[in-house]
Amino acid sequence: MDKSKVIYVSGYRSFELSVFKENDPKIQVVKNVLKKELRQLAEEGLEWVLVSGNLGVELWAVQIVAELKEEYPELSLGILYPFSDFGNNWNEGNQEKKQLAEQLADYVEAVSHQPYQSPSQLKNHTRFILEHTVGCLLIYDEEFPGKTKYFFEDAQNYQADHPYEIRLISMDVLQNFSE
Repeated sequence: MDKSKVIYVSGYRSFELSVFKENDPKIQVVKNVLKKELRQLAEEGLEWVLVSGNLGVELWAVQIVAELKEEYPELSLGILYPFSDFGNNWNEGNQEKKQLAEQLADYVEAVSHQPYQSPSQLKNHTRFILEHTVGCLLIYDEEFPGKTKYFFEDAQNYQADHPYEIRLISMDVLQNFSE
């Protein structure tokens, strides 16, 4: 896997966007923005998209990459969980979403092969992602903090000493895309 052709996609969790139903129109807006951005990156030679398997933007990105593979068969999808039992405490519906995502992925692995033990596993996961990607595509807006804030801050710190592209899709972009 050539690091120069690998990006990480993340962003808001479903609940952070107040999305609680599969037919929420916000999901389609996010997917449309992701499709536009990922298609452009695929045109530029993107080969791998990595996600951590979080509910929300990341699992929607899985669906978009699966669709784009029809146009870009060289595009691959990896799910890198931070620890071995990631998502095991989710309800049945969310477990099904996780299983479907795993079926769509070309590669599924956990950075830590242990069940969750401490926040250091999350830090190690972030460091692994940063060291194995050339950049990230985040649906995140600093004016509307969420869990992605921690990855975004770590990516900015990493960027201070390494070439690393951070592409942010703000709430304004999402709003404009929905009109």
